[in-house]
Amino acid sequence: MNLPPFDMMEATRLTREGRLEEAMAVIRGALAGAGASVGSIADPSCGTSREPALLLHRTPQPTGAGAAWISSLGDAHSAPRPHDMGARQSPGSVHGLLDRMGRLGSVSGPEGLVGPGVSRAPSPPLPDGARFDERIFSNEAGSRAYKLYIPSGYRGQALPLIVMLHGCTQSPDDFAAGTRMNELAEEQPFLVAYPAQAQSANPSRCWNWFNTADQQRGRGEPSLIAGITRQIMREFSVDPGRVYVAGLSAGGAAAAVMGATYPDLYAAIGIHSGLACGVASDMPSAFKAMRQGGLPSATGARRPGAAGAVPTIVFHGDRDTTVNPANGSQIIAQSIAAELRATISSGQAPGGMSYTRTVHADESGRSILEHWVLHGAGHAWSGGSLAGTYTEPRGPDASREMLRFFLQHERR
Repeated sequence: MNLPPFDMMEATRLTREGRLEEAMAVIRGALAGAGASVGSIADPSCGTSREPALLLHRTPQPTGAGAAWISSLGDAHSAPRPHDMGARQSPGSVHGLLDRMGRLGSVSGPEGLVGPGVSRAPSPPLPDGARFDERIFSNEAGSRAYKLYIPSGYRGQALPLIVMLHGCTQSPDDFAAGTRMNELAEEQPFLVAYPAQAQSANPSRCWNWFNTADQQRGRGEPSLIAGITRQIMREFSVDPGRVYVAGLSAGGAAAAVMGATYPDLYAAIGIHSGLACGVASDMPSAFKAMRQGGLPSATGARRPGAAGAVPTIVFHGDRDTTVNPANGSQIIAQSIAAELRATISSGQAPGGMSYTRTVHADESGRSILEHWVLHGAGHAWSGGSLAGTYTEPRGPDASREMLRFFLQHERR
């Protein structure tokens, strides 16, 4: 596909200025002239089966102030080479077009985040008796590798299980180091699983939360994540009522999808800097949701106050310019049941970051929804370790607070 350089540069310029519909018009015109198609806009509701939309991911670039991602399928540092992607990365493919757009349109990256080229603290050695195993799961939708942390305190007793979904460009080891969830698993034993997004599924290893084909129970990535969860439950002693899923950014959006599609499997979910299930169904709506927040009518997530729905804890920085903080508020607003009572408090973490915490509790006083707004935080895991990427050490400990929230909820 030989497209005029002007078209790609113009589309990139429009995207960076937030003129998304105009950028998509340029792309559609170029693709139409080359005989390619962008794909239909699918029904945005989670649980509706349609053809998947065009692949979208956004790659973080850790330079400069402010938070931004490039709209591409790769960049000068992390773009896959043709031998990694085969025919999908050929010069005549849609992915090749977007990859070249990304190289032209790179922008500066997240404020205060740890990324490539920054020295990181070494990861602590495994405690005696603990294991961090590499495993794989396969089904009709494909296969995914994952890592499973088995704490030294595991003796065959039934333990809780937390499934952790990393953000774009991250890996299970990186995410484990940044969140320190394995260290918490040593304090009060539980199993921790870290599914790894395949680069063949998304060149920046983002979970495809925006694809309708990956928002369906029994299909695509939800079936793979649920399959990993169930494989662990079969092979280890797991309390089936205390299984949870959490994630950051694209992983947080994927966790929202898992809560909406598998409320019978997960007792609670944690969403850090993510989006609600169903707020996007293609590239333009994904851009809009990340920049502005998704439309309330575009989500298929069920209310936590309703039968079978999943309690949710949300963390989001109020200076996040990668995923608009309105998305965190929207997740909560769309989930509030009339019988829940709200309590608002404020505080300051030991690292100096202030926060506002809103708790929506049931009649017994049990927290059903929690929304932590982190004042001054960008797109990063609150209270995380500099041993991993995309962490904000000054904030309240999101890992510990998610664990506390999770263990309050047991699925019956």
